[in-house]
Amino acid sequence: MAFHKSQLQAIRHLKGPMMVLAGPGSGKTTVITHRVRCLVEGYGVDPGSILVITFTKAAASEMRQRFQKLMEGRSLPVSFGTFHAVFFSILKHAYRYDASNIVREEQRIQLMRELVDRYRIDVEDEGEFISSILSEISMVKGEMMSLEHYYSKNCSEEIFKKLYEGYNRGLESKGLLDFDDMLVMCYQLFDQRKDILAAWQRRYRFILIDEFQDINRVQYEIVKMLAAPENNLFIVGDDDQSIYRFRGAKPEIMLGFEKDYPTAKRTLLGINYRSSSSIVDAAGRLIRHNKMRFDKEIQAFRGSGRPVAVMGFADAHTETRTIVEEIQDYVRMGYHLSDVAVLYRTSMEPRLLMERMMEWNLPFRMKDSLPNLYEHWITQDILAYIRIAGDELAKHRQARRADVLRVINRPKRFVSRDALEGQIISWDSLKSWYQDRGWMVERIEQLEYDLKMIGRMAPVAAVNYIRKAVGYDDYLREYAENRRMKAEDLLQIADQLQESASSYKTMDAWQDHMREYGEQLRQQLANRDSLNTDCVSLMTMHSSKGLEFPIVYILDANEGVTPHHKAVLEADLEEERRMFYVAMTRAKDRLHVYYARERYGRPQERSRFIDEYLEAPGSVPGNVNWEKGRGKQ
Repeated sequence: MAFHKSQLQAIRHLKGPMMVLAGPGSGKTTVITHRVRCLVEGYGVDPGSILVITFTKAAASEMRQRFQKLMEGRSLPVSFGTFHAVFFSILKHAYRYDASNIVREEQRIQLMRELVDRYRIDVEDEGEFISSILSEISMVKGEMMSLEHYYSKNCSEEIFKKLYEGYNRGLESKGLLDFDDMLVMCYQLFDQRKDILAAWQRRYRFILIDEFQDINRVQYEIVKMLAAPENNLFIVGDDDQSIYRFRGAKPEIMLGFEKDYPTAKRTLLGINYRSSSSIVDAAGRLIRHNKMRFDKEIQAFRGSGRPVAVMGFADAHTETRTIVEEIQDYVRMGYHLSDVAVLYRTSMEPRLLMERMMEWNLPFRMKDSLPNLYEHWITQDILAYIRIAGDELAKHRQARRADVLRVINRPKRFVSRDALEGQIISWDSLKSWYQDRGWMVERIEQLEYDLKMIGRMAPVAAVNYIRKAVGYDDYLREYAENRRMKAEDLLQIADQLQESASSYKTMDAWQDHMREYGEQLRQQLANRDSLNTDCVSLMTMHSSKGLEFPIVYILDANEGVTPHHKAVLEADLEEERRMFYVAMTRAKDRLHVYYARERYGRPQERSRFIDEYLEAPGSVPGNVNWEKGRGKQ
């Protein structure tokens, strides 16, 4: 196999620290496996002294298999593993831990659920809150932060401290460790027991780390200790593809590597063997807008190919319909459905596309678990209003207690639960309860009137009436303010529901769709790991990292979506740009970047990232490469 000069430099490196900047599609896995072979066969290094660290089990397994194939099936004791696997093996030797000491995800959730109940924390979506708190706990541990210097995004500092300490006490009482504890304990072990550290330093004299841009603080501190004193530390990564800051990944660590190791050699794997030059060049123009990065030039090995297709559509419905039609065109051209991937910023984006693909019987597979819009608590609130209004009981000025309890104080009407007796609630009885408080009777009468109006409306009108006339949007804004949330995130759920309702003339037809959609999601979850079906891949930009497809669509390239509206600080914007860069460089042959000019009845701006990568020398910013047969906007 013929190697480029920079690849050979990395492969033949022997001792001391080295940083390999590996652009997208540059063959970094090939370089790592060939370097291991070179160490063993070329330099006579004991294979048992070589440690290769990755971030996922799948990556470690692939690396091991490729190395074994390279060695023609010979079994050599080179260690391939994830950070957690490697560090847990160290803890096993020191403390006699085994697999039973590792906490299961369901145990973590249950422990946190008990704490939420104990401290009577009032949240609408308990699952989402628990997930967010557990992520924050992981961040604090991974960054080795003091609780006094951490401000939670999901609750008060006092509550977060109680949850953090309660969670750790709960684990300790059961003799359990989470993945972050493994790292922290390993660091403490090496820091306190220099004899144990020295033994592992003698064991692993050559350390190679893949995807180094995703490393967090505690991982890096352990690696530095383990690599000393010889510092045969070989790191491979791309600071431009660091997109896991929410997990604690810090591109600053890679950017500062040469300060920690002034003698480190550096090489750039600057040839992209994956994508056409039109895609590589466009992605390069985009990422150069980031300031915190290594300056590097990536060149394409392949020819220019087709230009990146950028299109704006009147609305999201037209955007998704066009994608479905074009995918079918690609199939007629001889492509497989599995050659196509649609990427999006958040799991909220693909619902319309999924519905369109279901309508056209176009098979698809989701890499991520997608939340069901129709099961969200906001949706359930709005549907409860609609159920009360459309129920047969409404003719008798009555409603089911469960539905009434859900909405009676959303927005606030200050109705007591004690006033809601029995399984069927009579509005007359409720008014009698408050007969000495005229202002409460007026509120109940207004609710009766609103329900009568809702009962006469088509789905989209009903949703809009509940939001605006009833005041549900105001309730969401108040809810967000009291819980340190952005109201925009909650209102978007209501927007999506209203958008869905607009496609149906009757409540029955809409309900049928909701059931069908839920069933499709359940089937997707059950078949997610199946590799037998030829289908389109749907996934977030995060999940697309490390993958490649002949044809890639980027969905909803709009401001507020990508970059996300939460990205306010410069560091956040740079991470968003890196994410878009990752998405662009998944494409081998064809890249489509699409956006909508209107959604939820409001005008939308196309993402600034589009204009950034269109800024080619001699071109007019904002020029668009249009698909054949499409008119200009």
